Amino acid sequence: MIKGDYKTEMENNRIENKFCACLGSDNVYRDELMKKHTTFRIGGPADYYLCPHSAKEIQQIVEICREERIPYFILGNGSNLLVSDKGYRGVVIQLWKNVSDIRTEGRLIYAKAGASLAKIAAEALEEGLTGMEFAAGIPGSLGGAVVMNAGAYGGEMKDILKEVLVMDHQGKIFQLQKEELKLGYRTSIVKEKNYIVLAAVLELKEGDKAEIQKLMEELRERRTEKQPLDMPSAGSTFKRPEGYFAGKLIMDAGLRGFSVGGAQISEKHCGFVVNKGGATARDVLELIQEVQKRVHEKFGVELETEVKFLGEF
Repeated sequence: MIKGDYKTEMENNRIENKFCACLGSDNVYRDELMKKHTTFRIGGPADYYLCPHSAKEIQQIVEICREERIPYFILGNGSNLLVSDKGYRGVVIQLWKNVSDIRTEGRLIYAKAGASLAKIAAEALEEGLTGMEFAAGIPGSLGGAVVMNAGAYGGEMKDILKEVLVMDHQGKIFQLQKEELKLGYRTSIVKEKNYIVLAAVLELKEGDKAEIQKLMEELRERRTEKQPLDMPSAGSTFKRPEGYFAGKLIMDAGLRGFSVGGAQISEKHCGFVVNKGGATARDVLELIQEVQKRVHEKFGVELETEVKFLGEF
């Protein structure tokens, strides 16, 4: 529940009733452990964990949060995220399977924010559309991919995005065209303005299904061979420093397999921090800080995290 002097249990119950009125009690959770909803399998309880089904419900949640002065966080499938051991004093709004519809019209794919990149890539393959292959193995949702301009193996979301439907913190819904998105390396106007992604339109090209499937399989094999997909992680931990590769810098600093508690630099790919069992958010944070310190001391390079942090650390 919401901690602190500013909310009494009676007030918490009143707020919970507000959320239940617009979502239904089956979609409202109190003190939900975030380790159940992150790919790191780490994180304490969120005061409220909400699972809306529509843009209207998201608007209602945002309105309640604004009225009650409660912070909120938008969650996709929980990748690229480290939640504090203390949890999150606010509302987590999960945009995942409840808002994941996909449809195709010609070369355009219309998808809601919760659709997984893998599912969209499978749809593109089925329709014989090329351009989405790079994203087939990225463990994330469309919304998160738009916010971060996700990319891999030479492809980025900016290569295929046509327009995005977003909501601001006042509940206003509007469209942004590709040229308005300011897509850069792991950034966008959506990230800068903290907009909520509701849906997007992807524009692909016609291709050969056999060739598309072959490329997807090749990239899947490369990921399996090089990335620690068998261990919980948040994906690539650090951004790529200009002129360098984070994983190589960490390896050359002698940190392959380096551990703090249950958190470890992957022995398979040094750009990943993995949960080898029972890792806490504090373990991961201390490990990241030590890696940043040693890489800077040895190479003079500042490693910036790609993983987002939620809660009090």
